[in-house]
Formats: sequence, structure tokens, C-alpha cells
Amino acid sequence: MSRDDSSRRIVVGLVQMSMGDDVQANTSRAVELVRNAAEQGAQIICLPELFRSRYFCQTEDESCFDLAEPVPGPTTDVFAELAVELGCVIVASLFERRAAGIYHNTAAVLDAESGYLDKYRKMHIPDDPKYFEKFYFTPGDLGFRSFPTAFASIGVLICWDQWYPEAARLTALRGAELLLYPTAIGWHPDEKATHGDTQRDAWETVQRAHAIANGCFVVAVNRVGFEATPGESGGIEFWGSSFVAAPDGTVLARAPDDAEAVVIAELDLGQIAQSRIGWPFLRDRRIDAYDDIKRRYVDAADAEDRG
Repeated sequence: MSRDDSSRRIVVGLVQMSMGDDVQANTSRAVELVRNAAEQGAQIICLPELFRSRYFCQTEDESCFDLAEPVPGPTTDVFAELAVELGCVIVASLFERRAAGIYHNTAAVLDAESGYLDKYRKMHIPDDPKYFEKFYFTPGDLGFRSFPTAFASIGVLICWDQWYPEAARLTALRGAELLLYPTAIGWHPDEKATHGDTQRDAWETVQRAHAIANGCFVVAVNRVGFEATPGESGGIEFWGSSFVAAPDGTVLARAPDDAEAVVIAELDLGQIAQSRIGWPFLRDRRIDAYDDIKRRYVDAADAEDRG
């Protein structure tokens, strides 16, 4: 971005949704909320992770693979047409069927001018109680990407990706002015009383740090509401709290933790250049000294041998 970009302003829309059992009803609801955001002036609109269904990764169930579809495919056709009609950019998180036995957690980018633009496949795949994503998803193989849309260059990362500074950095280095994170994160109800505030604060803090360290905007869009675990007791209480952070880490807008919401925020893209001049983290990176970042872990003996 050059100093000439100081007057660029865009409006983002965060669609925080709760989901039911009916895939078509969820999709129709997403279309309705995207329209709502566009009517309020949003130019770049992001939906939560896997918005077409309940969060099926709470269990390992082979029947859930029936939810997958090609990307591009029928759902991207719907949202590509909607993006062109409304003159906006839409980020839609989908369960991608790539081939027999190969499935991805994928976000499609639908552009105001060209419709379907491209996709990002989630790189970091969790495997935790009630988040059994490794059963369903192959790790992404498209790398970290920046998409030149009609309004801004955006990078898309998905949920578990949001904890990794490497993912944010590499996406920003490819020119992303906004990092968008479609998300499905919440509390195990039996942990909320003891760990709830700490968990949610950590989630927000690490993403605000990505905004600061990379001098860009961060947009995190979560689902909301309780989803029971099929055939078991308990479930996940998705904590909502979708937010937008500026390059200095300031939270510009935030959704509630207990209700659907369409959050609208105006972003001054000129803040990116200002932030990167004032806090020149990209300038001062020691790229000659980072070889070990590609290692899983550096043992003390290894470090001594390498000087």
C-alpha cells in the first residue's frame, strides 16, 4: 500500500449466526443476513465457519460426509450470484468434497465483479474433545493467500488458524490488508465457569496481536448459540463475540456473546500505512535469522551445534 491510499475507506459486515438442523434453512438464513449487511453498506461480508450445518465435528460420524460439496459448486453458485447482485464481496466457509476420501474445510471468496474468485483451504486442523476435525478434513495444500477483490486485498484463514502467528504473517506478507477468520469456537459448558473468560480473552488477544504485528485489520466472525452433541450429553456453547480489530489492536466493533448479529464497521485502510511506518515490524524483521522457524522444535543441543 502506498501513501496515496490514505483516503481509502471500506465497510465490512460480520454475520454472526446460529445454525439448526436444516441445511437449506441455514443457507437461506445466511443469504438473508448477507442482504441485511449489504443494505447497511457492507462491501466485504464474512459468514461463520461451516455455516450451512450444525458443527458436525463434535462427533466422528461417516454420514456427515454427505454434507460436503465441490468448491466451486452449488453453494458458491448461490453466493457468487448474490455477490454480483449486491455489489459486494462474500467469504463463505464450506465443507469441500475434493475427491473420494479427500475433504477440506474451505472458504470461498465471491467477488462483486467476477463472482467466484478463488478459495482457501484450512491449514491447521484441530483434534480436541468435540472438535474432531482431523476425522473429516485434509490439511490445506493451497498455502497462505491474498485475494485481490473489488474493494481490498483480503486474506482468509479459518478458526484454528487464528492461533498461529506464522499464518497471519505469511498472509499479510502476500499483501492482505484484512485478515478474515470464519470461526466456530465456544465453551464446553462444564469449563465455562472456571475457564470461560480466560479462554475467550485469549482468543481475542491473539488475534488483536496479529493485527498489531502485521499492521493490518483483523475480522473474526464466530457462530453463536448452544449446539448439543448428537447422542451424548453436553455440547458446545459457541460464544459469538465476533469483532474487528484495527492495525493498532483497537477493537472497532464487537457482537454480543449470546445472540445473532450483523455487525457493520467502517475501516480506514490508510491506517495500515500509518501503522507500518510508526511500528515498522516488517522493516525490522531479521529474515536472515529465521531458518529454525521451519523446524518443529529446537532442542538445546541443536541450538548449540548451530551456533
